[in-house]
Amino acid sequence: MKIGVSLPVFTADPARPLEVAARAAELGFDGVFSPDHFFPPTFYPPSGPDRPALEAFTLLAAVSARHPSLHVGTLVARVTLRAPGLLAKQAAALDHMSGGRAILALGTGDGASKPEHDMYGFPFPSAPARVEQLEETVRAIGALFRDGAWPGGVHVPPLSGPLLPPGDPEIWVGGRSRAVLGVAARVADAWNAWGYDVDAFASQVAVLRELAGDRPVSPTWGGIALVGEDAADLERLLSERATKGLSVDGVWTGTAQELQGFVGALGEAGATWFVVLPAGPADRLDVIATALAPG
Repeated sequence: MKIGVSLPVFTADPARPLEVAARAAELGFDGVFSPDHFFPPTFYPPSGPDRPALEAFTLLAAVSARHPSLHVGTLVARVTLRAPGLLAKQAAALDHMSGGRAILALGTGDGASKPEHDMYGFPFPSAPARVEQLEETVRAIGALFRDGAWPGGVHVPPLSGPLLPPGDPEIWVGGRSRAVLGVAARVADAWNAWGYDVDAFASQVAVLRELAGDRPVSPTWGGIALVGEDAADLERLLSERATKGLSVDGVWTGTAQELQGFVGALGEAGATWFVVLPAGPADRLDVIATALAPG
């Protein structure tokens, strides 16, 4: 299983995510990933349009130039925010820059995404329409990556290409609904599950495999984790978080030893990537790396 880090992008200072990427490379992580938000959504407090956010592809290009050994990916880029041709060009360029190590993870966004769309003038279709748009976008971009053309569909107009310089990044689809699982099963290289526990992840992997049939689709896991070196350290971190008024809803919490067991169980359930957004102080990246080091 490959181990990745989700970068801290809700800042006006690009030095912070670049420092995390540099440390991730030093510690032997396999890749870094960027969320795709114009400002922090409600589930990343403090949120709102008065808070900064770095743009995903710009940040990942900077990382790839500094750390060519790292995979660089979006997690996830919402298909409603960029024209498919532009998205294909950005992803192909990132793949070319990174020596073939780019990952384009795509999603539909959910209700928490609507304020960003409203503020920046992007339409926000219904959930079923966004799922249709997701599948068409993956098919269209995949055709361009393979030096082909997209004839046009309901949501994505004809695209003739070519993409030069060429690129062919892995395409992941992220999301929880059965409809999105179906898109991943039909057209993606991998599916990303955000924040699932082991049982839920294993259950959804079974659904993915049922829908995919003989088609290979790799399950991947992503989520936020608050990791203590031991039980006392974890209690301290939880207390500090509570004092700040921060919830642990949707956050995996446990000790370094428990993290080892959690990641091992995800691997047994089929996960090929574990992508973590470390919560807590800056040294948690080192704690996670030590816990997950081979041997």
